[in-house]
Amino acid sequence: MSGRADILGRLKQTLDLAGTATARFSRAEQRILDAAPSLIPQRGQAQGPAMMAMFIDEAQKAQADVRQLAALSDVPKVVAEILKQSDFAKLKAAPHKTLQALDWSGLDIVFGCGAGEDLVGLSMAYGAVSETGTLVLLSGPETPTTLNFLPDVHIVVLHAHDVVGNYEQVWARLRREAKPDMPVLPRTVNWITGPSRTADIEQTLLLGAHGPRKLIILLIDAQTT
Repeated sequence: MSGRADILGRLKQTLDLAGTATARFSRAEQRILDAAPSLIPQRGQAQGPAMMAMFIDEAQKAQADVRQLAALSDVPKVVAEILKQSDFAKLKAAPHKTLQALDWSGLDIVFGCGAGEDLVGLSMAYGAVSETGTLVLLSGPETPTTLNFLPDVHIVVLHAHDVVGNYEQVWARLRREAKPDMPVLPRTVNWITGPSRTADIEQTLLLGAHGPRKLIILLIDAQTT
């Protein structure tokens, strides 16, 4: 036990010398902010129409269905068409204020967390990365993570102005938007590229192995030309 006590004693002494937990966290955060920027590949530096075109192309390569909408108000109509085409009647939607403010009259919609019996889920994306066609979804009261994985069909609403070129820009935005009374980052940040898939069994691609079989992105107000 003497060796264990010696190790724990030295750890305690080091922590005491380093100051309080608040001070240590503050110094760690400052080191992150002061760190030199990572090397960004050229494809991750695209901007404007080229960046948006790349996002759409990469998302489609990953077998996501990308539909460009002129306005957010068009979402309910397009969702109704998706439900009809898929022969599904019910929709489970994230209780996001943006989604709840839309006109859902005529649709069987429930706002809340995803459950095993939900076949179609609707979420609101935080952002997206063009270099890989990846969606970024955060966990939270308005954006339950269960909707990202449990439904067979996952519909995601994404504003074009939330698409960026690379992953580093998403992390920078998260830190920039942090509030004094909230953690810098949410509990979970999900990076989703296309529908769920696996090729573990005899290298045969199988969709829907660990999540939605189909991913539909409703891209709002995107100008690609």
